[in-house]
Amino acid sequence: MDNCVVRQAIKDLRTDSIVGYELLIQTDKDSLYNPGTDSVAANALISFLSENSERIFKEKKTFMSFTPTLLFRNTPKIFDKEKIVIQIDDSIVVHSLAEIIISKYRDEGYRFAIDDFQFTPKYFSMLEYVDYIRVDISKRMDPTQMRSLSNVVEMAHGFQKEFIATGVNSEEVYEFAKELDVDYVEGNYIATTTMTKTSKMDFMQGNLYQLIIEITKDEPNIDILEDIVRRDASLTYALLKMANSAYFAVHQETTSIRQAMVRVGISQLKQWIYLLSFESNEDNTSEELLKASFMRANFASVLVRKLKKFDINSTDAYLLGMFSTLEYMIDAPMEEILADIPIVEAVKAALISHEGKAGRLFELILSYERAEWGEIKVIAEELGIKTSDLAQIYMECVEEVNDIWENVVGIRENA
Repeated sequence: MDNCVVRQAIKDLRTDSIVGYELLIQTDKDSLYNPGTDSVAANALISFLSENSERIFKEKKTFMSFTPTLLFRNTPKIFDKEKIVIQIDDSIVVHSLAEIIISKYRDEGYRFAIDDFQFTPKYFSMLEYVDYIRVDISKRMDPTQMRSLSNVVEMAHGFQKEFIATGVNSEEVYEFAKELDVDYVEGNYIATTTMTKTSKMDFMQGNLYQLIIEITKDEPNIDILEDIVRRDASLTYALLKMANSAYFAVHQETTSIRQAMVRVGISQLKQWIYLLSFESNEDNTSEELLKASFMRANFASVLVRKLKKFDINSTDAYLLGMFSTLEYMIDAPMEEILADIPIVEAVKAALISHEGKAGRLFELILSYERAEWGEIKVIAEELGIKTSDLAQIYMECVEEVNDIWENVVGIRENA
């Protein structure tokens, strides 16, 4: 299965929270969305999604498109109807049996979104079945199209439908979406807007609670402590910075979490964790940011293990992904932030200017997040990574992040 699969976040404009994800699948002549006859590639992709359904649909709502043929084959029923939103487009709307098949799914409890709504009788006939109206607003910025789009948003709200503005890939389009008073936004720019710069580090409360629980034991387990710290970019940064401070009179730089813990010692580590617990903000708004850094770290680490004779090892690659969001946590340029951290030069160059092979790896991860299929193929071939491996690796990393976060949130809520 050579197709790439990635999730793109859908954000609530009013609460700034992530409410779901669209599952984006690489489109080509053999893709899932080929309106022609079902191909071997399409069937392979369906098999892949079925096998990975627990990873894909474990978290929030997932929006996914299907061809008429796949709808008639009951393909959406592979997935949990409580988690999936079936997206329908023009190929389904104009189909003679569209209302029959959609009403059948609707009666069974499935929810629908309609893509690129048009003011035609066929589209209006679909309104009673859909919960969401999705429109790509990126190419509708001239005055006439803007007025038309405003009418669509008003109509959607009049029919008690929620409006999702897609194609939000720039600040200009994002501001336009807010002017339109849409409900949700989706696009490459959203990942940036969820990464809001703050004046101090934000620590995930669940991680801090877990650290406190472990550090207060008679014999704290350093393996457990390391696992907790390594999934939080802000904790990792703070620990490495402290371990390399003048207070510990270091003669050799500390470059790993384990090494930093050993150098600091349990007694000082305990004081540091208690201090963080008092300083941390209970109203943490950086959860999506920390999840993004953790996802990138895992993705980068696994990809490097697939490569031979690469510039950095899997541990360095993990720090590359983890530290890629630091400039959104600390109001300072990346170069200034990294000056205090003794990570390998290849990682620093990759984060600051995307230089070297590590920089290309970083570009691959960013391109994958943005579903830039052409760029993904070019960089993957350049680095010697099989594109057929990317989707499975990505989904396994998604599952790992989700599992960790369920545990973290559970600790926080039960504390």
